[in-house]
Parts: sequence; structure tokens; C-alpha cells
Amino acid sequence: MILLNYAHPLTRAQLAQVEALTGQPIERVIELRCQIDPQQPLLPQVTALVEAAGLSPEEWQTAPLLINPPSLNYIAVVLLAELHGRCGYFPAMLRLRPVPDSAPSQFEVAEVLNLQRVRDAARCRR
Repeated sequence: MILLNYAHPLTRAQLAQVEALTGQPIERVIELRCQIDPQQPLLPQVTALVEAAGLSPEEWQTAPLLINPPSLNYIAVVLLAELHGRCGYFPAMLRLRPVPDSAPSQFEVAEVLNLQRVRDAARCRR
């Protein structure tokens, strides 16, 4: 699987947790620095963030993708809409959480969320 990381770099331990949770090897991690200029329109900046991944149209549609989304909520929401348009589905995403009582602060992978499954289940509730 290809992990698109729009957040802080992931540790070896976190990557191992991802592989254990998904049962799939991570073939490639693409580190994407998620900086925007708040004085400029958001949409072209998010499009540039997605373009920076360097994936072909075929890869967007066929490669198993996992997203570590940016922390800033409005970037994450627009990013997911852009990714859905390119992939044709919502990709899975990571949720990290703080390790209790860690000093210095450490984070672990809490879960891998299948956003397409969430979307499909929600359609049954409308």
C-alpha cells in the first residue's frame, strides 16, 4: 500500500502498527509537507498538495492508498474531497492518539478508518 503522509513524520513503530492493523505491507511512504498560505484561496493550494504526491491517474484509481491527514480541519476536508474525485472512493485514513503518561509526548496508531465503509453505511441511514 502507499501511505500519503500529510502530517508529522511517522516512526518505524507507527509504520509497524499500520502494517499490523491493515495486514498489508507499506510499499511506499510519500511525505507531503502540508503548509498553506491562509491569505490565499484554499482550493488551488490543496490541489497542489495532492499533485505533489506524484501519482499517475492509474495509481490514484488502482493503488491501495492510506492517508495520514493534515491536522488543520479545513485542509483535511477539502483534501478528502479532492482525493475522492481522483480515486472514485474515499481512501482509508489513520487516526493517531497520544500514548498515556508518555514524556516526552509520543503518539501511537489508534486505528485505520475505512472512510468508504463509513460512507456506504451512512447511506443506509438516510
